Amino acid sequence: MTFVSRQMEAGSLVSCREDISAVFPEETPDAKYNDLSSQFSSVRKVRGDGNCFYRAFCFAHMESVLHSARALQRFKDQIIQTSKDLTSAGFDESSFRHHLNTVINVVEQCQADEQEETLFRLFNEQVTSDSVVQYLRLLTSAHLQNHADFFCNFVEAPNLQVYCHQEVEVMAMECDHVDILALTQALDVCIHIVSMEGDEQELAHHIIPEGAEPSLHLLYQTSHYNILYPRPRP
Repeated sequence: MTFVSRQMEAGSLVSCREDISAVFPEETPDAKYNDLSSQFSSVRKVRGDGNCFYRAFCFAHMESVLHSARALQRFKDQIIQTSKDLTSAGFDESSFRHHLNTVINVVEQCQADEQEETLFRLFNEQVTSDSVVQYLRLLTSAHLQNHADFFCNFVEAPNLQVYCHQEVEVMAMECDHVDILALTQALDVCIHIVSMEGDEQELAHHIIPEGAEPSLHLLYQTSHYNILYPRPRP
């Protein structure tokens, strides 16, 4: 069990914003952590339950558009349109309609008041939050299958459909890079992942897709994702 997931175990699914030092080890931080602190001011922890990427991704994206009525409506329209992706991938509407409606309802509640407290409350309601995650998993699976000619080269499984059924659609299964790429493509969202992994003394930065301007920042640390908040640029 990781340091981060221990901290979240008895708490919420998504935490309040905390100082960036909240993800530092108890021993003296090394150069990597000092570099992280110089670039990011705070962190929002996400429970380490195998669904952390999907939960962090959706919360952070919605938070980034929360105060823009146009951007929120665009996201709502995108979500509604994604139902076509699922049906074209062979999903029966009865298998995803409830989860789709949950995501739409979350967006509509945020549209109603544009308050961070509303987003925070909804993502900490287990049933609602997990339903959002489940829809994102199904959407990721649909995008992978609808673009099988490309993605089949990146999965280790008998075939892409088996991979999707066993690794993507099932709750609490940790996501792989290919799943992240598929979801960002499906929703046209650019993300920045800061990785603490590896023996190098420098942070690894991944922009997905490359060359775009990220709207959200995630910290990858001990196989876990949390949400990062950059320091204001001078």
